[in-house]
Amino acid sequence: MEVKLWNDKRERDMYENFAELYAIIRATEKLEKAYVRDIISPSEYETECQKLITHFKTLSSTLKDIVPNIERFADTYKMDCPAAINRLVVSGVPATVEHQAAAAASATTSAAIVAECVQNFITAMDSLKLNMVAVDQVHPLLSDLSASLNKLTILPPDFEGKTKMRDWISRLSKMGAADELTEQQSRQLHFDLESSYNSFMAALPNSGT
Repeated sequence: MEVKLWNDKRERDMYENFAELYAIIRATEKLEKAYVRDIISPSEYETECQKLITHFKTLSSTLKDIVPNIERFADTYKMDCPAAINRLVVSGVPATVEHQAAAAASATTSAAIVAECVQNFITAMDSLKLNMVAVDQVHPLLSDLSASLNKLTILPPDFEGKTKMRDWISRLSKMGAADELTEQQSRQLHFDLESSYNSFMAALPNSGT
């Protein structure tokens, strides 16, 4: 005796869509695991993953009234597919695209911090040349420079500029706001800034060409 899962064409289409959704989630889970284990190349992964995401978006849009929650669908059919749910529902793009975007954002952020450091170096050196040597003039400039250097992760903790700025800030903190650097102190600070700036530029990737 034949057992029908549906009573009409509408129900049949619904179950067929359920089966297709199930298959997409399963296939995505296997693809994610294959990519993590280096079984397939990034380019192959990205092509196949993009196809699955596109099919998933189309199908989930069709089923949105019947399956409003994909995670619940996966639970109902006892699908243990966390990687697929993350890729299809949470991320919506292949891992390769996600990583490229993160790397680009990181590079953009680093470039902005480098520019900030350069500006702070030049501002501090120019201020000394203009004889702005009072503690309440010099201290904020060195603090800004130190903060920007600490934000740049490519510099080691013992980077010359970091240690020298810390030493100067510590020295200035023990002086009064209206106190001024002597000519000798001013020349030494300018020398330390210039030396640190040169070391900073040399430490940047591809800076020595």
